[in-house]
This record gives sequence, structure tokens and C-alpha cells, in this order.
Amino acid sequence: MDLTGATAIVTGGNGGLGQRICRALAREGANVAVVYNVSEDQARGVAVELRMTGVQADAFQCDVTAPEQVEAMVAAVLDRFGRIDILINDAAYNKWIPFSDLDALNYEEWNKILDTNLTGPMLCIKAVAGPMRRGGAGRIVNIASIAGLGPMGSSIAYAVSKAGLIHLTRCMALGLAPDVLVNCVAPGYIEGTRATANLATAYRKKAQEASALKRPADKDDVADQVVTLCRSDTTTGQTVVVDSGRFYH
Repeated sequence: MDLTGATAIVTGGNGGLGQRICRALAREGANVAVVYNVSEDQARGVAVELRMTGVQADAFQCDVTAPEQVEAMVAAVLDRFGRIDILINDAAYNKWIPFSDLDALNYEEWNKILDTNLTGPMLCIKAVAGPMRRGGAGRIVNIASIAGLGPMGSSIAYAVSKAGLIHLTRCMALGLAPDVLVNCVAPGYIEGTRATANLATAYRKKAQEASALKRPADKDDVADQVVTLCRSDTTTGQTVVVDSGRFYH
């Protein structure tokens, strides 16, 4: 897919990784809908920065766990840009809960993590499927985590949510073929995001030292992989790991 003039929705576009993804898409000539939940000023700042590069960009508020807000956001993006070609599901929530502390893994936290990290992407995919099919093509990239490939991460709920997102990718790739391609990127430990800030200090150090390269995954590497998957015409249902060599060994 040629990304020049395409319209991309990036949920969590105001976050540490989301901003890098927005910039990477803008460099390819894509117009960007920067979707945020509560940080309006930050999202609007990202949109202003992107417009300075010559593309169109605006900020859109949406709680991805609320079906009516997702539908309203997609309608607003269509009204603003006239089309939707790309969806990046980057919005996520985590909380540090040691795997052994089952008492702290209460019903409310379980639901919030699963709703945001798994149900939210599902709602967004359903909402953009129609516009993408009517346009004849679409690209969806879900941002998961290596916590979805093995028992690690900020909590059991987080790991399960990301494992579900990886399998949702496969299921949606089948359900939306052949017009819409659906893929996933699974980063390892990344610095400079809200999710990282919620991790215990000891865990952050261990995650970095456990990688073969002994350093965090690079946010720009993740963003570049997202762009590569958006440009691809024959890759679907896949999960690409970007983790400085932690999971494979």
C-alpha cells in the first residue's frame, strides 16, 4: 500500500510509543488522526507537530472501551479526512501486580486491563472494517507485547490481554481478508512510556539485562516495523517481535 495521502488512526497516539508511530506514518505521507483519552493538550501538540511536516492531522478524543465513543470517533475521522485506510491499536493500560499476588489481581483491575487492551482494539477494528472494505483496502496493526508470548510483564491480566490481542490479530486477519490486512507488533521492554513507568524498578532492570543486546527495544524500531506492515501487500495474521533479543532465548 502506498501511504501517501492515506488516513491513519492511531489510538494512544499521544503516548511515548504512539507519538513515534504517528511521526513514522507522517514521514510516509499519511494523514494522522491522533486519538487520546484524557491528555488532550498533548494530543493536540502531536497533531500540530505533524501538520508542520505537510500532512493533515487532528486530535480526536475516545475511550476505546466505550462502543458509542469508538463509533463517534470513527465517524468524526471520516468526516474530517473522508477515508480510513489504517488503524494502529496502540492504546493500552497496565498496572504492576506481581504474578504471585493474586489478591491484588482483583476483578476491577482484571476488567480494566482486558477491556482496554483487548476489547478496545476489537471495537476499533469492527468500527473501521466497513469504511476500509468500502475503500477496497485497509491495514490494521495491533501493538501487543512479548508478555503475550510468555508469562511475563506487569501482571497476569496484562499478559493474558496481550496474548488475546495476538490471537485476535490472527482471527481478524482471516475474517477481514482479502481486502484488509491485519498484523501485530510485539515489543519487549521499552523506556519512556507510561506503561514502563508503571513497572517495578527491579523488573525494569531485569527486563533490560535479560535481553541478548542488554538494552531496551527502540521505539523508532517498533514504529518503523508498524510502517513496514502498513506498506505490505502480502503479509497478514503475523506478529513481529521487536525486543532486543529477549523472548527467543
